[in-house]
Amino acid sequence: MLSSSPTPDTGTSSGPRVDSTTQLHRLTTESQNEASQGFDTKSALEIARIINQEDSKIAGAVKKALPEVAQVIDQVARSLRDGGRLIYVGAGSSGRIAALDSSECPPTYSTAPGQVQYIMAGGPKALASAVEVNEDSEELGQRDIARRRPTRKDVVVGISASGRTPYVVAAVAYARARGAHTAAVTCNHNTPLSEAADITIVAEVGPEVVSGSTRMKASTAQKMILNMITTGAMTRLGYVYENLMVNVHMQNSKLVERGIRILMRACSIDRETAVHTIKSAGRSVPVALVMLKAKVDKPEAVRRLAKSDGNVRLAIEDTVLEL
Repeated sequence: MLSSSPTPDTGTSSGPRVDSTTQLHRLTTESQNEASQGFDTKSALEIARIINQEDSKIAGAVKKALPEVAQVIDQVARSLRDGGRLIYVGAGSSGRIAALDSSECPPTYSTAPGQVQYIMAGGPKALASAVEVNEDSEELGQRDIARRRPTRKDVVVGISASGRTPYVVAAVAYARARGAHTAAVTCNHNTPLSEAADITIVAEVGPEVVSGSTRMKASTAQKMILNMITTGAMTRLGYVYENLMVNVHMQNSKLVERGIRILMRACSIDRETAVHTIKSAGRSVPVALVMLKAKVDKPEAVRRLAKSDGNVRLAIEDTVLEL
């Protein structure tokens, strides 16, 4: 389970209010970076070197948060297995990173569109156009998450580099008050978003090369973390076999070819056998893999996958998924 914090007030504010007058210079992500002093006087190569040097610090910052990332991975896996959802909430660059991660889960792991969702301040139009004014509204954050009707089966993850975006804080607090498991992904310690969530993943990447431009290091760290959460959860659910993307949804020629090659590698078979088996399995790589590995027919492979909640390895072994 996620670590516990005091339940937020469920009154009209549904959680801690964010003081919009908070001085940004106190946030690490808003501080000036000494390494990029005189940045506007540098050559193109010098600019690239400075950015590259700062980017090299990101993985180390994320590494410090791995225990918290692991907790969220397990909670997301449990929730998805039990029919719940992973719902990201973000604004600006953070919201766009959330949208990217959620939209890539169906083609990669054949998840249903509703299993991994995103809520973006300003709505879908904000993905391509700046609608930053919406991120200051707690009311809009509460309204947008309320429309998804979060329950105790769900995991709601708020993403904010500063950790103080009112829209995101209010949405997470609202979801938590209604029993959802909640997490925060931020790049600053001791923030309102941390107070609103059950657990906080902090990747303290330090000041940006261009002060306050959190689409750079902060967003890169957030992308890495969201990759870990969904990849880790899907792997725990058994949608990855060894290190192969066996739950791939074969909707175009590239993905069909990928499915064939996955089966060839996993089962050490030739292309002709792989193509024939995938056709026999109804164009399902998991069914084909179980058929070949367990030496069973299609109905038995389907039965085993249903018994294991889609976990390919457990279906091959004919055992039950436990998380």
